[in-house]
Formats: sequence, C-alpha cells, structure tokens
Amino acid sequence: MISFEEAFRIVMKSVIETETETIPFTDSCGRILDEDIISDIDMPPFNRSAVDGYACHKIELNNDLKVIEVIAAGKESVRKVGKKQCSKIMTGAIVPEGCDVVFKVEESETLQNGKIRFTGIDPKLNISFKGEDVRSGDVILKKSKFILPQDIAIMASVGHTKVRVKRRPIVGIISTGDELVNPSQKPRISQIRNSNAYQLRAQITKAGGTGIDYGIAPDNEKVTYEIVKNAIHNCDIVIITGGVSMGDFDFVPSVLEQAGVRILFDRVNVQPGKPTTFGVHSKSVVFGLPGNPVSSFIQFELLVRPLINRMMGSCWIPREYKLPMALNYERKSSERLGFIPITINEDMEVIPVDYHGSAHITALSNCDGIIAIKPGISSLTKGEIVNVRQI
Repeated sequence: MISFEEAFRIVMKSVIETETETIPFTDSCGRILDEDIISDIDMPPFNRSAVDGYACHKIELNNDLKVIEVIAAGKESVRKVGKKQCSKIMTGAIVPEGCDVVFKVEESETLQNGKIRFTGIDPKLNISFKGEDVRSGDVILKKSKFILPQDIAIMASVGHTKVRVKRRPIVGIISTGDELVNPSQKPRISQIRNSNAYQLRAQITKAGGTGIDYGIAPDNEKVTYEIVKNAIHNCDIVIITGGVSMGDFDFVPSVLEQAGVRILFDRVNVQPGKPTTFGVHSKSVVFGLPGNPVSSFIQFELLVRPLINRMMGSCWIPREYKLPMALNYERKSSERLGFIPITINEDMEVIPVDYHGSAHITALSNCDGIIAIKPGISSLTKGEIVNVRQI
C-alpha cells in the first residue's frame, strides 16, 4: 500500500498528451488551448465614449457650449470641435480628435439658446482610450488555458474563428459484477442498480473528456478480459469499477495483467478508496476503482480528473478554501488519509455531512466539497481551520 501523494505522482508521470485538432471557436468552450491567441487589433480600436454625453476640451467646461454635431455609435466625427463648442456623442462612438473629456447627459443643462452647460463638479474623462485594454500583437489567451464562455467572446473580438485545441481524451467505463442491473430495471433480491457508470460519465464530461460506457462485465474472467482488452485498444483511459478488492470474484487485477497492463499500484492509503488500482499499457492507462459509488466518485476527482486535464496539456489545480470547523468532529479510524464530504453553512463554517460509508451515495448530493484529514489524526475541533476542496 502506498501513500496518496505517491499514487498521485505515479499517475501524473504516466501522462501521454492527446493530439491537436483545429475546430471552430464556437465549439471550443471546455477545451484546452494548444496555441496562444494573439490580437490583430488594438482594443478599443479608437478613443471611444464610455457614456452618452458631450465631447469637448476639458478647458471649456466652464463655458456654455454650442453643439456642432451628433455622433452615433458606428459613425465618425466630421467636424472639429473648437473653442466653446462640443459634439453630442453616444456610448461607443468615436471621440472627436482633440477632445479630452465626455461629460454625461445627466451632468448637463440645455439652455434656452440651445447651448449646453456642464452642471457637474468633478468630471470624469469617460473615454476608453485606444489600445488601453489590448494592443495589436498582444497575447490575450495563453496556450494550455481551459476555454471559458468569456474566452469565446475574446476570440470573436479578434477574429480568431478557428482554434487549435487538444483532443478530448476518450475514457472507457466498465462496471463489473453479476449483482448489477441497468437503471431501467427493478433490482431483485441481492441486486443493485448500476450508478457508477452514469456518475463517472458525467464526471468525465465535466472534466473535459469523452466517456464511453462498455456496459456491465459479469463475474466471468474470460468475458471481462474481452471487454477490457477492447476498451484498452480504443480508449486513452479505461476505468473499471468493482472487482478490485479481495473477494473470490474480484479478478480485475489478473485480467489487467492478461491484457498486458503493467500494474503500478493496487492499494492506496486513503479512505474511501483503499483498493484503487492503476496500471499502464502501450495503448492507454487503466484505473481500477472500488465499486462503492462514493469511493469511485472521490478517487475520480483526486486522480482521474487531474490526469484528463494533464493529457490535454493543462495543469488543473482544484480550488481550495481555508474555512473553520463549525463543530467538533471525530472519525472511527485514523490509519488512512481520510476524505470527508462536507457542507458550508451561512457563516462560512464547515459541517461534515451525515455519512454512513462509501456506499452512501446520497451523502454527496448536497455537499459543497471534501476535506482531508491526515493519517494519525482522529478529530477536528470547532474553529479549527481546514482546507475545503470543491467537487
């Protein structure tokens, strides 16, 4: 049995990055950039009015000003603003050359003679200056960035309509055990519905991969071997749930060896998820996760999700927050590194959820994250600061 830190190191050392592909920028949300995005223009591309108002020379603000033209967004000024003059201007329009202030309509008064008087006290410039956000040639999105919805707008603004990204890793999911039935079936005595496959597929999608469900492998070593072999040759990552413990029908490790997988570890000093197994093949990497859904969920978040992101060229780091415990907490066993589902109350304090073990999948539904308790530590005290990892 190895430490979680050693298991994580082994998994990350086994990364093989996926290939690059070019796709429309509109389809790139959730992907990983494989190029720098460079602006082909200044942004703003001109001195732009930030408000509806009047453009003039700041030195003229104490004078009554004659309006010489109206400038709409998308139109250029055709007259030069001189002494005791201004141009009425709309938000987003080009500020006339030489003007260094735009005062708001709300800070103006229209006199009986049609002239405009500034009624404010301390005027802001209200001008977005050319290139103050971005200069032509600037890198505006860096290689290896996880593409967010706001990044789509950025690419659109610089005309980058085709984007180079890393291919999504293909992740095969195999559930094992004669006791499993599909969700559409009513379980008989001794049977349970297969929840792991659907949970994992959703986690894979959220992580940026493409999940393929290979179905339920029965407690038959030969049949399981054929399913595993097929998945290994068609996927970048294979996840097998169940069959990795010490029971008579837990033969996944032997099946993996028959399929040419070199097992690098088969026990991790964590709770839940002790029988987590990991191995490498020339075609893919393989995880054997425990059959209990909480164990498989947490071990995916801890080991598989970072691997998926690393395969796409991104070093994903989970968000963690330092928050105080809302109450005292004790755990029954302190031999292993423990991961405990928690909620956060309105005072931003941590409360461990009512959690009955690694089969208690409903415990995860309303939790806000997990906290780690180091081996040898059996209790946490109220007010003690813990690291909360979002899930």
